Amino acid sequence: MLSLEQENQLLVSFVIIARNEVKTLPALFRDILAQSYPHSRMEVLLVDSASTDGTKACMEQFVREEGRGFAGAQVLENPGRTLARGWNVALRAFSGDVILRVDAHANIPADFVEKNIRCLESGEDVSGGQRPCIIENPTRWQKTLLLAENSLFGSSIAPFRRDVGKMYAKSVFHGAYRRKVFETIGGYNEELGRTEDNEIHYRMRQAGFRLCFDPSIISYQHVRSSLKTMIRQKYGNGKWVGLTLGVCPGCLSLYHFVPFAFLMAILFTTALAFAGIWQLAALMWILYGLLAVTMTVTCVRDENWNATSLCLPFLFLLLHLCYGAGTLVGFCQLPGWKKSHHGGLSPAMEEVRGILKETSRNRKGAESNV
Repeated sequence: MLSLEQENQLLVSFVIIARNEVKTLPALFRDILAQSYPHSRMEVLLVDSASTDGTKACMEQFVREEGRGFAGAQVLENPGRTLARGWNVALRAFSGDVILRVDAHANIPADFVEKNIRCLESGEDVSGGQRPCIIENPTRWQKTLLLAENSLFGSSIAPFRRDVGKMYAKSVFHGAYRRKVFETIGGYNEELGRTEDNEIHYRMRQAGFRLCFDPSIISYQHVRSSLKTMIRQKYGNGKWVGLTLGVCPGCLSLYHFVPFAFLMAILFTTALAFAGIWQLAALMWILYGLLAVTMTVTCVRDENWNATSLCLPFLFLLLHLCYGAGTLVGFCQLPGWKKSHHGGLSPAMEEVRGILKETSRNRKGAESNV
């Protein structure tokens, strides 16, 4: 039996979408169990994206052993594999007043849900907070990768990477959303990968919703464990920036195209150098080198220096080039991609909105009959 106070609390649908994350899920499940927000007002939705390891079995075990302690718990199937499709699976099924998604390779403190709800109850429709990166194995090399990922120079200037004070942002990470937000704008664009959050947050802003960044809300993301996977991530991010420009240019910012501009500058100044005009190339590389060294010193200023830290300037360069190359490839593939992917727009966007509105009408009808 719920107390009157608990009955008046918002019902939170906590969503995890995972593909082959059996190694990271147990720790995140422990974080969910440790949440200070009443479990009786939390619904847990675990979406398996066609995993080939033990992810689904791990989810089913959690629901079987711990599900009765929550308002609801179930495992859902996402045969489409991508995050956008997994999100829409959860949107079609959730029953809460608020939906909150946390990535499978993340960790959250015990007050994470509580602080998000506190922010929403203050009058906000969307909340989110800081998302610093962490590492699983504190080797010297992984510490260096972490420095690169947490650096503004190596990653991005998005506010969720640091404490910039409470503000309204263009995007939030590990956000919490009132139900009416998705009833208004619909579901995720399933044709997009990597940029699906940028696109849907853009539609939220266009619909008049404000995305509140509250620095007191903190969650943690595990950094890629190897240079190879980090490079693959940066290349993929850049490629989807190039593709998304042809679908929703308004959801992207200028800083998304800085690596591409840098790559073009390298190609242009190199061509001039072969033509005998080498001064521009020399100036560009001197300035970039000074900036890379300065940012390296800034990164390690408050950390323990080790020999692998000397790799940071070259690591910055590699990440920038991979991201820029991805954007260039995305631009080149854009015409054919739009032609074969519904013009870059997903029919599921409107379908999800219809489902949510119908569900709300049924809920209101049931409440009026009580």
